[in-house]
Amino acid sequence: MSNKVYDVLKFIAQIVLPALATFYVTIASLWGLPFPEEISGTVMAIDTLLGTLLMISSNQYHKDKEE
Repeated sequence: MSNKVYDVLKFIAQIVLPALATFYVTIASLWGLPFPEEISGTVMAIDTLLGTLLMISSNQYHKDKEE
């Protein structure tokens, strides 16, 4: 994975997805939109998976760099 791809995915995982989940929960409660817990929970599950994959990638990169 290139540095640019890693940086974009990291930004998505750290900023975009948590903000999106928070935004939907807030807007859903104000406007009566459907399934706020289910949708935000799904977004956060995807965020957790992405964060885990990025951490594995980062650890592998640093391990390869040390060798």
